[in-house]
Order: sequence, then structure tokens, then C-alpha cells
Amino acid sequence: MPSKARKAFSQNIKDIEHLIDLYHDKEQPKRSRESELEVLCKSAIVLITAYWESYCEDIASEGLDHIVKFAKSAKKLPNELKKQVAKDMEKENHELAVWELADSGWKGYVESRLETMKEQRNRNLNSPKTERIDDLFLKSLGIKNISSSWKLDRNAVASEVANHLDEFVKLRGAIAHRGNVKEAVTISQVVEYLDLIKNLAAKTGGKVNSHVIEITGKALWIAKKSKE
Repeated sequence: MPSKARKAFSQNIKDIEHLIDLYHDKEQPKRSRESELEVLCKSAIVLITAYWESYCEDIASEGLDHIVKFAKSAKKLPNELKKQVAKDMEKENHELAVWELADSGWKGYVESRLETMKEQRNRNLNSPKTERIDDLFLKSLGIKNISSSWKLDRNAVASEVANHLDEFVKLRGAIAHRGNVKEAVTISQVVEYLDLIKNLAAKTGGKVNSHVIEITGKALWIAKKSKE
């Protein structure tokens, strides 16, 4: 079965598919104009970006929960997470605070701070461009440059795929903050963006799964039944 993050993502994108169906609905009133249809396209671009952002936040949190639950020792924790824990420990007022991490104590310590760390990540990820996605997965799970896994086929270049994503996120920003954009937003752009995000979600989820397997020896989901 797929990850919880992927289930939520798949449910969300049904909204976009519905918008696309509405656009192509031949039964719509003749008074509908291109400008009215473009509103659907703009809405779809904004929603796709929001769902991509949510998926990244969800799969990062799910991966971290999995690591904390199944990692056999603190030595297995990603370095970036260790750094965050170390910073928290520095803020403790008593000299024996470090002993809270002894044996399996680190699990309880990290678990008690998961919600705080999630909130911090969510605040920082207010524009899901490549750079911020890379930073999210580095700090959350210790995955360096997750965007390097975004090769959609043998001939694809990950950096070009990343640039393509960033252009769409930039378009979303123009729509959300200014309303008007220089050129009309088309249904073909919506379909292209949706296909891109579906593929990026699959590549991102697959990378997270292989990463947590390496750390814990346990998969985040059963690969044979997953669409990740």
C-alpha cells in the first residue's frame, strides 16, 4: 500500500482532474468565454502548487516519524537531525540534560519535539521551489539534494526538471500575488504541470523510502503494492 502522504496527494489531485473535466465540458453554456475558462486554469495552477507543497511536508514528516520509530540507535539518525537535537540540548538549563539521550532516551526526546520541528518546516516551506524542497529534506531527513533524483526518464536532466518546476511555482506566485499574468494561462499548462508534479511526487517518495530503509532496515510502505 502507498504512503499516507501519497494517499492524501492522490485524493487532492482529483480536484485538479475535476477542473480539467469542467474545462472540457461540452455542455457548458455558450456564454462562457475564454477569460472565464482561464479562471479555472489559474485556480488549477495554484492548487497543484499547494498540493505539491503539502505532499513534500507530509512525506518528510512521515519519513522522520518512521526513522524515530525504527532506528536502532541514535547513531543512525541523519546528521542534520542530530544538529537540531544538539542545539536544543544547548538550551537546557541543567548539566545532566545530555543524559536524557542515553540508551533509548533519544527516541522520547526527539518524539517530544516532532510537532515543533514540523511547524518550523511548514513555516519555512512557503514557496515549494527546488531550493526549498532540497533544504526541507536535508534538514528533516538528511537527504542531500533530493532534486537530483528527479530524472523522469533516461534522457532527462534532473536540473532541467527542477527548473521546469520552478517556472511553474513562479507562475503560481504571479497568479496568487498579482492576479494577472502577462500571458494567458492555458489548459495545456495545467495538464503539463499536473503530470510533472505526479512524477516528482513518485520520484521524491521513492527516494525517501530508500533512505529510511537504509537507516532503519524497514520500508515506509510495501513497494510491490505502491504507486510511489
